[in-house]
Amino acid sequence: MSRDDTVPPAPGRPRCSTIAQVAVHVPPDRQTGEEIEDDVRARNPGIRLLPGLLRQMYGFEERRVAPAGTWPSDLAAEAGRHALDRAGLGPDAVDLLIFASAGEDVEEPATAHIVAHKLGVTAPVFDVQNACNGVLNALEIADSLIRTGRYERVLVTTGERNSLLSALPVRDRAELSQFLPVCTLGDLGAALLLEASDRPGLLGSAFRANSAGWHAATVTNPYIDPQPGTQTVRFDFRALAASYAGMEVAALDTLRSMGHTPDDFRLFCVQQPSVPTTRAILRALGVPEDRTVATFPRYGNVATANLPLQLVEAEQRGMVHPGDLVAMFGLASGASAGMLLMEWHPLGAPKPPAQRTRHTASLAPWQGPTTHHRKEHTP
Repeated sequence: MSRDDTVPPAPGRPRCSTIAQVAVHVPPDRQTGEEIEDDVRARNPGIRLLPGLLRQMYGFEERRVAPAGTWPSDLAAEAGRHALDRAGLGPDAVDLLIFASAGEDVEEPATAHIVAHKLGVTAPVFDVQNACNGVLNALEIADSLIRTGRYERVLVTTGERNSLLSALPVRDRAELSQFLPVCTLGDLGAALLLEASDRPGLLGSAFRANSAGWHAATVTNPYIDPQPGTQTVRFDFRALAASYAGMEVAALDTLRSMGHTPDDFRLFCVQQPSVPTTRAILRALGVPEDRTVATFPRYGNVATANLPLQLVEAEQRGMVHPGDLVAMFGLASGASAGMLLMEWHPLGAPKPPAQRTRHTASLAPWQGPTTHHRKEHTP
């Protein structure tokens, strides 16, 4: 279905949106917790790090790591290409592209431009950034724009390249305690294709913020540093957990306001910053573990790509079927929480890839910023 032959909703029926496809791009290389710990010791000789600490504290086993020279836009573009291929669509079918990662290739312009360039998409683009909740916010925005009739098809993309942060130096034991969660960050690309529909797919969403907790987890901007030598990355897990207080109650209130309880949902996708935290979230929501997909032990914390990854794995395992109710609950530093409810209506079996509209004569591979300053911190 192209832009020109989109079927309008039937008279008297509201215009809705549905997630037609979801796809991920998984980097090929793996790095175990033990390998990460060895690397931290080698880079920081004065730091004593007990073997197996990442497994003991967070339930972390391994993460995926993208090849050197890979940018967030590369991971997002690959996932976006998978989603379009599965739908049998070319890049000209996209009306709007949103990039919603926790990190970006450059400070300016929007990384969405780079993703669109790599895909051959010529539609309008913009970035959305809200730490790990970026994709949830992007879905809310895309749904609203589709419902108003502004766009028919929106491609939401993200690419997380946060494994690079674990190469940052650690000065002392105090810094180590706030640095350890960074060692569980993994790389992944994800994309969700939303389409206009006369059948409700996205049923509703609600968000809540406690901005007084912004200081609990920070990654400073390398281009704006009023205090030279300031710690670049800091995660205070206790302060972060405290900043989420009461947000699970708001999530349950969202369910009840829509006439649902957790028992109504076939699948619950929740943000997974660690195994203990994931279990605590599920207990607070009253959701049994067999209704979610545990991704953290094998992928680490992949930030905004976490929820799409769980959707893909649930679909592959046969845990969710067309017509099932699905909830996505996100927690992000800042702090914020978001709940999105939907009825699962994917397009079905992947279609043969469509003939793509390319402008290959003018395309050149993205080489990164032309100066020596980089947003990413390379090893």
